[in-house]
Amino acid sequence: MEHGSLAHRDTAKAVAAPKKPALERILEVVERVGNKVPHPAVIFILLIAVVIVLSHLFYLAGASATYESINSETHQAEEVTTHAQSLLTADGIRFMYADVVRNFMSFNAVGVIIVAMLGVGVAETSGLIKALIRRLVEVAPARALTYILVFVGILSSIAADAGYLVLIPLAAAAYLSVGRNPLAGIAASFAAVSAVFSVNILVKPLDGILTGITNDAIHLMNPNLSVSLTANFWFSVASVLLLTVVCGLITDKWIEPRLGPYKPSEEMKAEQAAEAAGDQARGLKYSLWAFIAILIVFAFLTLPSWGPLRNAETGALIGDSPFMNGLIVFIAIAFLVAGAAYGFGAGTMKSSADVIKAMEKAVIGLGALLFLLFFISQFIALFTYTNLATIGAVKAGDALSTAGLGPIPLLVGFVLVVTVLNLIITGIIPKWAIFAPVFVPLLMRLHVEPAAVLAAYRVGDSPTNAITPMMAYFPLIVGFSAKYQKDAGVGTVIAMMLPYVIIVQVVWMILLVIWQVLGLPWGF
Repeated sequence: MEHGSLAHRDTAKAVAAPKKPALERILEVVERVGNKVPHPAVIFILLIAVVIVLSHLFYLAGASATYESINSETHQAEEVTTHAQSLLTADGIRFMYADVVRNFMSFNAVGVIIVAMLGVGVAETSGLIKALIRRLVEVAPARALTYILVFVGILSSIAADAGYLVLIPLAAAAYLSVGRNPLAGIAASFAAVSAVFSVNILVKPLDGILTGITNDAIHLMNPNLSVSLTANFWFSVASVLLLTVVCGLITDKWIEPRLGPYKPSEEMKAEQAAEAAGDQARGLKYSLWAFIAILIVFAFLTLPSWGPLRNAETGALIGDSPFMNGLIVFIAIAFLVAGAAYGFGAGTMKSSADVIKAMEKAVIGLGALLFLLFFISQFIALFTYTNLATIGAVKAGDALSTAGLGPIPLLVGFVLVVTVLNLIITGIIPKWAIFAPVFVPLLMRLHVEPAAVLAAYRVGDSPTNAITPMMAYFPLIVGFSAKYQKDAGVGTVIAMMLPYVIIVQVVWMILLVIWQVLGLPWGF
């Protein structure tokens, strides 16, 4: 009887614990393996060593690539031959030694993070961000919270990289405030900010650069044809709306159930209770007045035709203008002033010394991230110096362009090549500068609109941003995750984001193909 009872219990266990889906098991393996890799700084040190060795091997092999490029001054096509450069030659060794500081200081992410956090740190310490989250939760339907955060995350690309620094931690706190797993909030907002980065329902500074490169490539075939800043407007609007729903569904139906319920630590509960202190109503009123004052000042600097923050030559405000190029400064000032006003109104700050302490605290908290960004900046600089990325991109583009494919297969193949290369070359502008002179004229010969090629490039460029450690803000996301799950590492983030990358990539490519087949207008 006892044996039979044991057998019955084993059978019951087997029934109670169904076999996990294959993808779920794969994600668990990815997470376990990824979290066992060394510290990210060690990874980049090892990658630097690999690049040094590979650069010399390709240099000895005489690796090179010849391609047509656009001269940025004359806007004329010219043939360029790029050779692999070794980091073990005299010039390479001099570069590695003499340019260490320059490589770090010219790494754009460093300045953006520090400037943004000077303002965001004040808003966070004063309690403004948490108060805004509570108001958002109060007015937003519970089921719509994810979709609102994803939609705002996609739109945040108008402010360049601000979404990484502001929205992602805000989304985690918003989820936590309603008893949901904050890691799911990080996942949803990170997917929106990074995996759908290249499209928006607004015209952003990046559009001016991408269309400029596109037009130079078009003029290789037809000097009288050009596309405008809104060349991909309709496709971008459709992409934003569709991918908002897709990312929201992935979060609510897959990611959050996989993560399970979240139990905040006693320390975090105490922190939340402390943040709730103060006169929130008066603080929010003060912050609103302060924000309106900031808007008035910047309206005076931007709206008049003579505004100093407009383009001095063209008078443009959107696109290439001081205001758009320095938008992160506007965001930092807005958060700083509104945060300080909230602090004084709510009583969480008593003097200017408290504001300074909040700014100091924010910068001090960046220590570990800046340490890691030092190694990332060196790797990117050395990798760029070797020309290996350019040679690889040109070779891949040449192989695809000579494959004899039709318009649709060629567009899809182009998307896939960009997707893979984005794992190591995350900058959206450098890749397009390489690909545009090749694929825009090639597809124009096949009667494909240049706007369609640019749209295909957008589809390929963004999704893998969410899983590549080469992306400058990836370590920041790991840090945000570790705040809520102490053992979270690179593997945790990659496993969490992989479903977004795969599904967004497939759905977006299907949308691209349907748009091309139906001949829908890409923009205006």
